[in-house]
Amino acid sequence: MAQAVKLGRSMWVKTKNSWFYDVVMGGRTLPHIWRRVAVVAALASAVTWGFHHLKWMHFSLTVTPFTLIGLPLAIFLGFRNNASYDRFWEGRKLWGSLVNTTRSFARQITTFIEAPPDATQEERDAVTAEQASLVRIVIAYVHAFRHHLRDQDTKAGLDEVLTKDELARVSLQENVPLAILALLGDRLASARRRGWLHVMHAPVLEASLVSLTDVQGACERIKTTPIPYSYTVLMHRIVGGYCILLPFGIGEAMGWVSVPVVVVVSYALFGLDAVGDELEQPFGTDTHDLALFAISRTIEINLLRRIGATDVPAPAKPHQGVLA
Repeated sequence: MAQAVKLGRSMWVKTKNSWFYDVVMGGRTLPHIWRRVAVVAALASAVTWGFHHLKWMHFSLTVTPFTLIGLPLAIFLGFRNNASYDRFWEGRKLWGSLVNTTRSFARQITTFIEAPPDATQEERDAVTAEQASLVRIVIAYVHAFRHHLRDQDTKAGLDEVLTKDELARVSLQENVPLAILALLGDRLASARRRGWLHVMHAPVLEASLVSLTDVQGACERIKTTPIPYSYTVLMHRIVGGYCILLPFGIGEAMGWVSVPVVVVVSYALFGLDAVGDELEQPFGTDTHDLALFAISRTIEINLLRRIGATDVPAPAKPHQGVLA
């Protein structure tokens, strides 16, 4: 299935590097926070210089306020990051369930939809074509669902698997993936009426459609229900205020040593804050988000193999250590 939408960047794939390489070159958080860390480092340098050269700056906040707020700040950051990771991991489990359900659904389509014993060769060919068409629509659903979660063009590539009438019908809906599931249900009902699907097997395929609907609804719940915005803003303000005021608390006592200390502390706090922001919405295209394109491509390969297709794409590969 052709991909007309820019994929962007997504999940960081850990490679087997040395400990020193990971410490110096690893990760993808610094590009998001280096400006904040640089501002705090410049402020720490200016404050330290002022303590040594300006009489009116001979004062100190002492470290007591930072000690008192440091522990609660660490607890709150840990709680927020745990909540963000729970959302990330739930999203991954849901897409794992999507992989299993689509595989089972494709197997059910190719097994339960069959020509009657007295069917002509033309009808048998029609049944085989219907099986392949339904499996390709399932693949189209997966890609449309990925685009839906990433606020991209959900109709990309649908013209390759749907008829003009079906495409027009699906395009009228705000939720294109849900419309595709409805279309699949109608196609299965048509196969049952034509005698290609036994009435006892129809509920099995319907159960797969229900499972896909459940997965989609759960992913939409994660996407549309972020961590309360006021809590996120509060964390940003406390972290920012802590890092900005820290030079005034340790600058006079530690001298120029306070500059690297402030840089290390601010890097840790800003980094934890940034990781929590990225994990909160696991279906986006940030470096630490889920590799939805790679998962979709895996589903596509598995399902095309099931119907014996020859146009099977290559598996997704990481680019500069990042899977889309």
